[in-house]
Amino acid sequence: MEYLKFGHTGLEVSRLALGCMSFGEPERGRETWSIGEQESSLVIKHALKQGINFFDTANLYSQGSSEEILGRALKKYAKRHDIVLASKIYFPMFTGPNAKGLSRKSIFREIDASLKRLQTDYLDLYIIHRWDYDTPIEETMEALHDLVKAGKVRYIGASSMHAWQFQKAQFTAEKNGWTKFVSMQNLYNLLYREEEREMIGLLQDQKVAMTPWSPLASGRLTRDPDTVGRRGLQGQDDPDYVQEADRKIILRVGELAEKYQVTRSQIATAWVLSKSFVTAPIIGASKTKYIDDAVAALDIHLTTDDIVYLEEPYLTRPIKYFR
Repeated sequence: MEYLKFGHTGLEVSRLALGCMSFGEPERGRETWSIGEQESSLVIKHALKQGINFFDTANLYSQGSSEEILGRALKKYAKRHDIVLASKIYFPMFTGPNAKGLSRKSIFREIDASLKRLQTDYLDLYIIHRWDYDTPIEETMEALHDLVKAGKVRYIGASSMHAWQFQKAQFTAEKNGWTKFVSMQNLYNLLYREEEREMIGLLQDQKVAMTPWSPLASGRLTRDPDTVGRRGLQGQDDPDYVQEADRKIILRVGELAEKYQVTRSQIATAWVLSKSFVTAPIIGASKTKYIDDAVAALDIHLTTDDIVYLEEPYLTRPIKYFR
């Protein structure tokens, strides 16, 4: 496993981060395809064995049970000081007023709930899952700063927003002497490269870590385009991944996988890893073999011609954000 500094910080993280959305109780929350505690624990243990020290979850995942399962597994298989633990806040955990968003009330409530579920005194990284259009950014950034000063959070990060929003948050923090974001978790893969327009340049300029989610485009890059319909592997609608350009890219991923005698997912992951601005892609894994697959991609070094061949069919598309 490779390790590197997390953006402009002294924190060291593994080159791959394990996304924990697959871990949880299927009967809780919206992730009905989650794999439960026994299987989840095996994957987490194997990730640790492979040298992964960076774990990314969220309060939303399986209505808190992802955090619970991850917390118990890490307590059993690892030492807290060896782990870089991240969670997120924004989406509602209950129904009613103040259930959603990044108000001071929500942030203070949800950090305590996440720490309790994860069985830890602090998070290494606390991420705002989305931009809150209904709360002043000053309120959000000061509340996050207060969590850092209280020792409940070491660093803060953001996810999936416009570049102007991220810059506004950073400016607000700097102007007031508050803690700034050190990372951006955004959608980025061979089928969705719109972050190259503005966000990636901003992150490079400010030396902010980039931890892209969905590097395999919901699994579409892992198999022939004719074997998956309009729904992704998790049963989610993916209308953005049905263009002819996508089909060409997926076929080229298959060609290179054949050429190098590796899996399609390894080629797709190797492409993400080839980007100097990517710190650690968030890999999802419901089986230990998927961990091995991702780790093997670290040893695949695509040539410049390979990268050009994979990228050439891409056509720009509407910017995709979820609120």
